[in-house]
Amino acid sequence: MLCRTIVPHHLAVRECGVSKQKVAAIIPAAGQGVRMGFHKKQLLRLDGVPILVHTLRKFAACPEITEIWIAAPTEDLAEIREIVSQASLEGNIQVVAGGARRQDSVENCLRALSPGTDLVAVHDAVRPFVAPEQITAVIEAASKTGAAILGILSVDTVKQVARTRILGTIPRDRIVLAQTPQVFRFDILLQAFDKAREEGFLTTDESSLVEHLGVEVTVVPGSDRNIKITKPADLELAHFYLEQERLAPAEPAIPSRPRASAGRSRLFGAR
Repeated sequence: MLCRTIVPHHLAVRECGVSKQKVAAIIPAAGQGVRMGFHKKQLLRLDGVPILVHTLRKFAACPEITEIWIAAPTEDLAEIREIVSQASLEGNIQVVAGGARRQDSVENCLRALSPGTDLVAVHDAVRPFVAPEQITAVIEAASKTGAAILGILSVDTVKQVARTRILGTIPRDRIVLAQTPQVFRFDILLQAFDKAREEGFLTTDESSLVEHLGVEVTVVPGSDRNIKITKPADLELAHFYLEQERLAPAEPAIPSRPRASAGRSRLFGAR
């Protein structure tokens, strides 16, 4: 019996839960680790394994992902190819030279993809604790809407400032902290990069590029566990999460913090 879901016309149907789409994952891993004290954080080790490999394992195990592209620093191409080879990951994994900025690195991978690609999932190399169900959920959302990201609500009060002077307070129910993966139809993301290149528009994530194109982006609930390891202090939390994963492969439930749960019902509730 066929299980069918209506999706954009150029994408295939889902049959019995198996995606027939071609979904490429792009992992920008060309950062220089400035906030980590100039240690390339993607190559730092957790339990003896590079953070990059922990991240790649999540995507290599995801049945929706058909290929993975890694953007690496030019000087580290050989090392990262060797790391990937030794990790014995399944699937089609390619390593290409990154650029001076994240935006350049993602674009290098994007332009290397085949035209037959349906969706592109961009994920930070140093977010190794994304849950498989979150990857699936944001891919499914992008299949329907063309553009979707993971995001979590802010539990802190957010101030708009000019240097050290507060200009105003932004209501928390209007704030989402963007996470990855960020997933887009291939043609939408390519147009967004083309427009950004023409206008010299620079930003820090792909959603901003797509928003700049005028395309609406859907937010899928993310998780507090899906941290981006950027500072030395993040490593202690990363070791804790890694130990949790080792003891319980299925992600344990994390109690919701009161302020977040109240906002979540408004932001992520039924439309």
